Amino acid sequence: KCVGRFLMMVSIVLAQHAPASEPKAILVFGDSLSEGLMLKHSEAYPALLAKKLRAAGLNFSVTNASASGGTTAGGVERLPPHLKHRIDILILELGINDAFRGVPIEQIQKNLQQIIDEVKTRNPDARVVIAGMQLPGFTADDYVFAFGQMFADLAAKNGAALVPYLLKGVAGNPSLNLPDGIHPNAAGQKILAENVWRVLEPVAREVAAH
Repeated sequence: KCVGRFLMMVSIVLAQHAPASEPKAILVFGDSLSEGLMLKHSEAYPALLAKKLRAAGLNFSVTNASASGGTTAGGVERLPPHLKHRIDILILELGINDAFRGVPIEQIQKNLQQIIDEVKTRNPDARVVIAGMQLPGFTADDYVFAFGQMFADLAAKNGAALVPYLLKGVAGNPSLNLPDGIHPNAAGQKILAENVWRVLEPVAREVAAH
């Protein structure tokens, strides 16, 4: 009996000190919308997603590798250091700064595809979530339409999950944006987190199960 009790105590102690399984890794790769311009790091939607993942009992680390003013070409240049680490889910949110500069849609799409390809080359099983964006339809011309459509096309081509419009429910609402009227404030970022979470949660659960 004593031996049995001793072995049980040892097994309990070992269980308490057993290393936790390594978290799966999410890389958020975006611009100022994902970085949380003018906000605390904890107020940007990637940090809010990390909280949601924990609350859902999903063991993920979230790295926010977003840069204000980021473009797709800049993203291609910034990516290599992040490829040294495992990526289980890529949340890709780039392109709007290119559009503001009038970069051809074909070039924006090519750059985004290159980022996806490079992540997949190093992480063949990585899942991709694309954050779709739209241009204000001041002039509903071909460029505005093609820009919005590009994200859906990329998602379809790569078997990626699509957030149809990252700023849904936030764009154009003064109470949810900074004084510049472009960047979400802390309240706006909470809505962005919900927009992404609806798409990310089922993907994260699938990844966690493997």
